[in-house]
Amino acid sequence: MNATPTLERQVERWTPPLDADGLKYVLERFHAWKPLDVEQVFDDLDAAIGNQPPPVAATAALVERLRVHLKHLSDIAVADDRGLATQGMLRLVQLGRPLRAECTPVPQEMAVGLARRLAFVTCDLVEELIEARYIEGPE
Repeated sequence: MNATPTLERQVERWTPPLDADGLKYVLERFHAWKPLDVEQVFDDLDAAIGNQPPPVAATAALVERLRVHLKHLSDIAVADDRGLATQGMLRLVQLGRPLRAECTPVPQEMAVGLARRLAFVTCDLVEELIEARYIEGPE
């Protein structure tokens, strides 16, 4: 007798995890995403805490770029759902939040001071992320 056994297996029908609006949102986020440019981060750190203070005309733009760098690095530090960020990373992310929210002062000396505070936190966070192999250092 050559009977073939019948497999009675119920397989649930697959449903996509996102609807059309969810997929559109993800696509928009991909289009808006900008990869981290570690070399640009280091250039801005050098401009803020290097030997020469940044020029008056460039300070506000430098502060804004440092805010963006710090936000991007903070997002990388806390992105892992498994909670693998080090205590140092978490401390620096918390230190950076009020700095990122601080208004850029009008007097040049105060604006340079904000740029330097942002740069020191950003620099420390970059070092933590490189050491933990979350990002690669500049080439």
